[in-house]
Amino acid sequence: MRILTLITSIFIGLSGCALFEEPTKPELRPNGIKPAPKLPPVSIESKQDTAYYIATQARLKAKGFLRQDVYPEDAKFTEADLVENFERITFFDEFTNYGDQNVQEQNETTLRRWDKPIYIGLNFGPSVPEKQRIKDRSDVKKYAKRLASLTGLKIQVSDARKENFSLLFLNKDEQHDLLSTLAKKITYIDQRVIDQIALTPRSIYCSAYLGFLEKPRAPYLNAVILIRAENPNLLRKSCIHEEMAQALGLKNDDPDARPSIFNDDEEFALLTRHDELLLKMLYDPRLSIGLTRQDAHPIVQEIAKELLALGRT
Repeated sequence: MRILTLITSIFIGLSGCALFEEPTKPELRPNGIKPAPKLPPVSIESKQDTAYYIATQARLKAKGFLRQDVYPEDAKFTEADLVENFERITFFDEFTNYGDQNVQEQNETTLRRWDKPIYIGLNFGPSVPEKQRIKDRSDVKKYAKRLASLTGLKIQVSDARKENFSLLFLNKDEQHDLLSTLAKKITYIDQRVIDQIALTPRSIYCSAYLGFLEKPRAPYLNAVILIRAENPNLLRKSCIHEEMAQALGLKNDDPDARPSIFNDDEEFALLTRHDELLLKMLYDPRLSIGLTRQDAHPIVQEIAKELLALGRT
């Protein structure tokens, strides 16, 4: 999984258009039952991706990965662990932007986070059946409520008029064919994001893109998250958990972070207590946007000590 930080030089307005809008008054069959919407044909490549992700999920679970325990007893962590993990995940980018190219290269940055309400837009490609959409909506709403309680931010699923945090559930075909339509609705999806999403390889289950002004103390303005629609249940939910949390500002993956979803080994599928503490730390009022790792370090130590003194690790 990956997160790419995209810098924008202007505030971008939001459009009120709708994408993948369903009929408001669907035709009923004689018995009063709504006909199931006809799903579009799926390419061989997308079918192969579905088989690949199903096999990947099975393989990871067979290894004991994709764990769902919040308090893993075999993965204790100390105050020093929490501080180090926070700094590696918060103050480093996983990708570095060179013009229109994003290269996987660690780059130290300053602290960045949101300072305004987050309005989540759910955008489904036609390939996603209604039953799956209902489950995805439910998972996102529950998780948004949990993230709001951890950060103090207002985070809620909203309509297109307020949307500034967009989740895209698209299969391989839709990554190529629907993005131009999507950009008419979500105007902060610029050509760089469109190109990146269209070229997303099979090895990437999901990815996130963040926009902010190019100045030292600028907060995040918007986020776009791609979740491959071919993902099966647990991988899909894992994508929701990791990418939404990373799009709040925990933007890097660290191979030494444990127990954590911010680690590409996929040992943990869902947000752990360790990760909850990282979010609390990021949005603690004693820290501020633009702080360097060195300046933030003594404050981070103080916050970590307080949090671990309050509860179970």
